[in-house]
Amino acid sequence: MTLAEHVRTLGRGPGRSRSLKGDEAHQAMQLMLSGDAAPEAIGALLMLLRMKGETADEIAGFATAARDNLPPFPQVDLDWPSYAAGRTRGLPWFLLSARLVAQRGHRVLLHGWNGPDAAVRTALAEAGINCVDSPDDAAIALHRDRIAYMPLERLSPPLFALLSLRSVLGLRSCVNTVCRMLDPGRAAVSVQGVFHPPYRLLQADAARAMGWHALSVIKGGGGEVERHPGKPAVVFGLRDGAVWEMTLPALVNDSRRLAEAPAPETTLSGLWSGDQRDPFAEALITGTAALALDTLAVPDAQTTVQDLWRARNRHAMKETIA
Repeated sequence: MTLAEHVRTLGRGPGRSRSLKGDEAHQAMQLMLSGDAAPEAIGALLMLLRMKGETADEIAGFATAARDNLPPFPQVDLDWPSYAAGRTRGLPWFLLSARLVAQRGHRVLLHGWNGPDAAVRTALAEAGINCVDSPDDAAIALHRDRIAYMPLERLSPPLFALLSLRSVLGLRSCVNTVCRMLDPGRAAVSVQGVFHPPYRLLQADAARAMGWHALSVIKGGGGEVERHPGKPAVVFGLRDGAVWEMTLPALVNDSRRLAEAPAPETTLSGLWSGDQRDPFAEALITGTAALALDTLAVPDAQTTVQDLWRARNRHAMKETIA
């Protein structure tokens, strides 16, 4: 079967076209990643899906095929994708949230691509997170630090090429959502951010179709997994494999936009070391980490993360001595 046949399924016209079934989406992604599909057919398929709107079965089929195309990867506890452009977000505070989760002993894999916005990549070192180039390097970092970041262009060059078609097509495609659902370390537990709220339910339904155990999706800062501490957070996802939804209360009485706060002089390293204090930033970091711990089924996650935050410097000191 060629990709053209899947394009025909999607584009036959009113009354005749239909969405792809899960196995058809799986095969279509295999063809797109193989390098054998005509670029015109790839563009047509992605834009037909954009116009129609993707279904959960389509996303699940695409994501499963993309993951099957990856090299063997170390098993992790929590998958943390980062694929937002970051235009409405300040510093990537969520990196410290992920580090807190790793501090508790959970193996966390971040992966992503943020287009021309280099904020996440440049902040990794300051946040104490290794950027790795291969599954072997990831295994070393995960064993040593329990956390690693894998760039999509290293993780899957063919999938990165599909994602990069945005600059050719002029529009976002479903590949962005597929990357969020990639789960290279097969954690079956993930935290995800979206910029457009309707994608929360789509990603939750796709996760259920893929057999995931737990997922939390929020409309986060700039589309990342960043919980605004001054606003209630509506969370969609899964718990024990079943569809789940919850609204979390605000943590502080402060409704500033994330791009406007915290204070300009506040830095990731300064907060982590304790040399700087910023109640808004600390609430953002701990609130996001608590959501991740809750997704991992940690009881009383908010109290646990406050303890982790207070102990972060002693933890870092012990690791330095070791």
